[in-house]
Amino acid sequence: MKRSLCAGLVAALLVAPAFAALKEGDTAPAFEAPASLAGKTFGFSLRDALKKGPVVVYFYPSAYTGGCNVQAHTFAVNHDKFAAAGASIVGVSLDSIARLNEFSADPEYCAGKIAVASDADGKIARAYDLNVRDAVAGSKDTRGADIDHGYAERTTFIVTPDGKIAATVGGLAPEVNVERALQAVQKLAARR
Repeated sequence: MKRSLCAGLVAALLVAPAFAALKEGDTAPAFEAPASLAGKTFGFSLRDALKKGPVVVYFYPSAYTGGCNVQAHTFAVNHDKFAAAGASIVGVSLDSIARLNEFSADPEYCAGKIAVASDADGKIARAYDLNVRDAVAGSKDTRGADIDHGYAERTTFIVTPDGKIAATVGGLAPEVNVERALQAVQKLAARR
């Protein structure tokens, strides 16, 4: 009973609708964070990434949880379509970098194709006006491991090279979130 109640609470936290996220036309807060790609840690810089083209910055509650697994996998499967539109992708969560090293390399999820950054204190998520919730005691991920960090709401921002937000995608199922983000970057590419 306790386990199903806890699982229900975590599920409710992970699908909560967008709070007060930054909107189209707002300036995206620049950030630097430890990140992982294919299990290897590196320093991610939004400013540097924007020099190469638009960046899809997607915030998600936690690695190895239902919707986040689906979203990471869907971004990985569609990676080439985003690249064809000139966009790169970075996921951001409150997970530790050690946890993200595993998640980024996992062939079922990020599959070594998309970078994921650690926002352990939630500072980056808050800069994007996202709701950050505290950890829920006893929460477990899909592997049965403890989730010992807070959660940022699932929201995706498409940031243009000039640092402006071209689109904000929130309050949607993970697959639809990725689909809308892809549509937004393809629309940007068509304008060039």
